[in-house]
Amino acid sequence: MLDANIAAQLKTYLQNLKRPVELVASLDDGNKSQEMRELLQEIAEMSDKVSFSDAENDARKPSFRVNQPNGQEKIRFAGIPMGHEFTSLVLALLHTGGHPMKTEPEVIEQIKNLEGEYHFETYISLSCQNCPEVVQALNLMSVINPNISHTMIDGALYQEEVEAKQIMAVPTVYLNGQQFGQGRMTLPEIIGKLDTGAIKREADKISQKAPFDVLIVGGGPAGASASIYASRKGIRTGIVAERFGGQVMDTLAIENFISIKETEGPKLVAALEEHVKSYDIDVMHLQRAAKLSKNGQMVEVELESGAKLSSKAVIIATGARWRELGVPGESEYRGHGVAYCPHCDGPLFKGKHVAVIGGGNSGVEAAIDLAGIVGHVTLIEYADQLKADAVLQKRLHSLSNVTVIIGAQTTEITGADGKVNGLVYRDRATEESHVVDVAGVFVQIGLIPNTDWLKGTIELSKYGEIEIDSHGATSLPGVFAAGDVTTIPYKQIIMAMGEGARAALGAFDYLIRNDFEDDVKKDAAA
Repeated sequence: MLDANIAAQLKTYLQNLKRPVELVASLDDGNKSQEMRELLQEIAEMSDKVSFSDAENDARKPSFRVNQPNGQEKIRFAGIPMGHEFTSLVLALLHTGGHPMKTEPEVIEQIKNLEGEYHFETYISLSCQNCPEVVQALNLMSVINPNISHTMIDGALYQEEVEAKQIMAVPTVYLNGQQFGQGRMTLPEIIGKLDTGAIKREADKISQKAPFDVLIVGGGPAGASASIYASRKGIRTGIVAERFGGQVMDTLAIENFISIKETEGPKLVAALEEHVKSYDIDVMHLQRAAKLSKNGQMVEVELESGAKLSSKAVIIATGARWRELGVPGESEYRGHGVAYCPHCDGPLFKGKHVAVIGGGNSGVEAAIDLAGIVGHVTLIEYADQLKADAVLQKRLHSLSNVTVIIGAQTTEITGADGKVNGLVYRDRATEESHVVDVAGVFVQIGLIPNTDWLKGTIELSKYGEIEIDSHGATSLPGVFAAGDVTTIPYKQIIMAMGEGARAALGAFDYLIRNDFEDDVKKDAAA
């Protein structure tokens, strides 16, 4: 079932097993059960430490568990973990088999100390690039703590469960039968939701840090690039970010990053993070900035957690977020038919009628991708013509299950029984209103800069973007900015990286032209 290269790599990985691993399946006579049997048998034949049996009779068929001999159920896959989830299976095998985890000792200890019984279930789609991080985090926790277990459920395979629970976005996580979370979550985020004292402890720890020379707020391509360029100058550098990678984590196909023919967002983010880790950079995760101020020559950043940081120079690289329609029904049905990531949530609408709002590159690409999964796509564009590249428009118009409506303003998203059932749009030429029956609405109308916390502090454009000069400097001395959060005209990954480097060099030039000795001593004494 596995191609030769993947099989060879997996066989090499399995040589790292320190203890036996059981693959125990629950199968029926269906095609998917046969595929699962073939996969598990192939894996078992690769190592004498892996065994396979199909003696179980779980309610979900096909499914299988990964555990040590005679051990309780810890990790279960209700679906065939291929595509993005194949790595989740490999890690489950290695960790269950005693291979060391690439996780900080203090995090492992925190997981061990969690009290209570936790049974997690995660509904995923195999095309979702955000799902594996959640699956792998919960699997890892299940290996560490005997009171934690986790089941991955392929929503496309268990459609009845998905419809019964009205799951219309992945990943969706249930804990002990109740919804726990939706969307991408990192291991620290999950632990933080379970360990309620973790936020305060981390805030206290952050507040005790000595002043930085350069502090970067934001962990996307611009922030990562800025941190590397700053650190290479031999100065004390830190990054504080809500999530490393930013919008790139939600990007599936990347084909215009020079020197790399094609890659995926999560892969690029992983490479960025490894590059950052190779330098002496203090990275503070899961922290959102709340306030920026000046204290003498020093710049202070207050976080939503209550922590405070001080730095000689600050580079703001907080990026942007999906722009919302702002119409009735959007917030009510978010996660229940209203979605922003076609790659993640598209498979949940297999065979159904969906709408895409937006005729730029993102919207047209979304419509093309969805057309291969859903029954029909209606693309709605406000302007009188599509704005996407000509090659994308040509591909779009070649698809028989796509309808394009231009000059249309979406005015409402409707629903019933807790999920989307349609949308209303106004024809801008005739002023007539029309209803389109759809099960899902994918919003693709651009981005909004994450600058709400900066209003009244530094100069912003009428669109909320940070105004910068040729060195990346803002209107506040000592504060620089880079990437999608600024007024740069082209929001591209490669542009953001270049802007991050420019801001770091601009900040370094600012540092060497100013004397901070007295301010740093005062700040340290405080």
